[in-house]
Amino acid sequence: MVEARRPKVDNSDPWLRRYPVDGARVRLVCFPHAGGSATSYLDWPRQLPDGVEVLAVQYPGRQNRIAEPCFESLPELADAATRALKAHTGLPLVLFGHSMGSAVAYEVARNLQRDGGQRVARLLVSGRGAPHVGYGGRRRPGLDDASLIAVVRALSGSDADVYEHPDMRDLLMPSLRADYTMLDRYQPAAPTELLDVPVTVFGGQQDPACPVAELDSWAEVTNAGHEVLTYPGGHFYLREHERALLAEVARRLPGADGAQA
Repeated sequence: MVEARRPKVDNSDPWLRRYPVDGARVRLVCFPHAGGSATSYLDWPRQLPDGVEVLAVQYPGRQNRIAEPCFESLPELADAATRALKAHTGLPLVLFGHSMGSAVAYEVARNLQRDGGQRVARLLVSGRGAPHVGYGGRRRPGLDDASLIAVVRALSGSDADVYEHPDMRDLLMPSLRADYTMLDRYQPAAPTELLDVPVTVFGGQQDPACPVAELDSWAEVTNAGHEVLTYPGGHFYLREHERALLAEVARRLPGADGAQA
């Protein structure tokens, strides 16, 4: 891992916050969690090896896209993100998603595989079982403000304090509610069309939203093998263990310094 100066950022495409690098050999596309935004991955470009170009997906309805309507269908969101990625061909793509972002990344990988154009080299998923597992028997959260804020507090602790400020709550609740509505409506069938790319699964060992036992369910969506890596911590273990996580991500990026064979 290398520490670098603050990277350049290209915001010309509202869908992608792109961090261009000279001599890029691989693109890492990052999909945020429910209620999250591209800034979840703000520090990743400077911590990854030379040759890695990070593209952080920016969903509508938040930050610079706050005036745009949020999506109500997760597959439709994935379709739109897929179209945005088609402008970035010529380098291997690796997709990373955390929590809801794992499901979006999975749908994008399926889209790209069906299209037969840009190939995904690896799917990296975090904090969620495979899409067909759903909530794994756990009760879905309600969509009222109190229920959603309680979920955020249970998963991310003091980060939920921002929702206690009325002005911020008014800005943030629409996208949070829209994302959980999408998850509530998202009902993928058991996988019949398997991915032909390997899947690496990351998770927190004390994650109340995704028990470690559910992480192995990703084996059922690919015919190219899978692996599971876990870290101490809850749903947002990746904040506390960001450096260690990114070291493992780097080892799985084809063509990048430090990539595993």
